Amino acid sequence: VQLQASGGGLVQAGESLRLSCAFRGSYFRVYVMHWYRQAPGSQRELVATIDQGGATDYAASVKGRFSMSRDNTEKEAYLQMNSLVPEDTAVYYCNADLGTKNYWGRGTLVTVSS
Repeated sequence: VQLQASGGGLVQAGESLRLSCAFRGSYFRVYVMHWYRQAPGSQRELVATIDQGGATDYAASVKGRFSMSRDNTEKEAYLQMNSLVPEDTAVYYCNADLGTKNYWGRGTLVTVSS
């Protein structure tokens, strides 16, 4: 399995970005997908999760602003980020989780200016 995150960039506070995670491999639909982020000097934190059935869960800091989705046909996961704030600045990583197997992609940098 290979994952490729894209869609990061530099935006101003209040703006939006949509991140994509392309999954290259088989059986995408059986994986739970996560988005994590890591800000400079901080530990990596879980931002959003979507399970095989499409149920989602979010970190308290992004709830109501971020929305995660998946397209099992295209084998992609997405993170729609609205009302961005400078504290959202981080490298964002997607993760494919099958319990005993766990895969990471390269991150995509999101920078939010005030």
